[in-house]
Amino acid sequence: MNRLLNQICQGYTLADECKQMGIYPYYTPIESEQSTEVYIDGKKVLMFGSNSYLGLSNDPRLKEAVKTAIDKYGTSCSGSRFLNGTLDIHQELEEKLARFVGKEDAVTYSTGMQVNLGVISALAFRGGYVLLDAQDHASIIDGSRLGFANVLKFKHNDLDALEAKLKACDLDKYKLIVIDGIYSMEGDIAPLPQMCDLCDKYNASIMVDDAHSLGVLGRNGRGTADHFGETDRVDLTMGTFSKSFGSLGGFIAGDADVLNYLKHNSRSLIFSASMPPANVASVSKALDIMLEEPERFDRLWALTRYAQAAFRNAGFDTGRTQSPIIPLFVRDTFKALAIVHHALEEGIFVTPVIAPAVAQGDELIRFALMATHTYEQIDFAVEKLTKVFRKLEIL
Repeated sequence: MNRLLNQICQGYTLADECKQMGIYPYYTPIESEQSTEVYIDGKKVLMFGSNSYLGLSNDPRLKEAVKTAIDKYGTSCSGSRFLNGTLDIHQELEEKLARFVGKEDAVTYSTGMQVNLGVISALAFRGGYVLLDAQDHASIIDGSRLGFANVLKFKHNDLDALEAKLKACDLDKYKLIVIDGIYSMEGDIAPLPQMCDLCDKYNASIMVDDAHSLGVLGRNGRGTADHFGETDRVDLTMGTFSKSFGSLGGFIAGDADVLNYLKHNSRSLIFSASMPPANVASVSKALDIMLEEPERFDRLWALTRYAQAAFRNAGFDTGRTQSPIIPLFVRDTFKALAIVHHALEEGIFVTPVIAPAVAQGDELIRFALMATHTYEQIDFAVEKLTKVFRKLEIL
């Protein structure tokens, strides 16, 4: 069969080109748990491509919580939260999350992607405006496309550019600014206090995607708003459970009236199955650990400062990173893909970031830390990546 659909899809050739060159980096099967060391093709390699910032993905306490939940509730809720898929542990977790981020209410979704699709589309009211940072996550962009508001983009973390867009909006019209707290590719942090000032000036609301900030910024990992002392000025806080929480799912937290609206109008919540019991239980246990073990955050930030200095001293361009996400700029698509291949041969797992995840010319290797890494592992990784970057004439 060779329908027009097939003809169009056959026009995408990048993946096949990379496979022919032996540098295709995606869908690599890992044969072990997500830890600082993983096994690929029977070989042990160091993992620096994970989002498990606190190293909780393989914590035995989370595993035990999962087993207990499955024994009591089974493997699935077999329906949406709206109908038959609400368990008592869903509500207990949502109360804990709301307290954690300093909001009146919270509701969980099956994934972080579903949060942004469902929340932003539901709040992108006709005649209003949604303002997006140019480097916002793809889920934020897609959520805005599903709504009826006018969508405006402003230059990344540029307050003047944001204000210019706000000035272009009708003053009495609804406006929602949506930003990432920590940007997932380059690791820099949004200037939240100044953005809140602009919200006050132009009667706008602000939603912060804290997917990569929870467990990293703020007291015990409470996120960007807590980090800056701006919790009361942020309207909505979004988070995911596939990073620091070591599980799967997501949530939105905010004022009770807004959450009530979302619970009855957010399509990806109403028409999608709820988080399985195992994930709810593991997230709840991870949140307990985050509150009980602040030393995890101290360790993560000590490793972050150490790794940032090591890469810069070795001559790497690490951009504007302010977090455990360290970009190693390559600025060439095929070289970025080749680095991943060569690094894996040297025992290092890292991930490539190419267009459209970043602009052409900003291609990079994403090096991400966990609180469970060691200084010796970082030293080994810097040494091997320096060797690979020099081989490809980047350093």
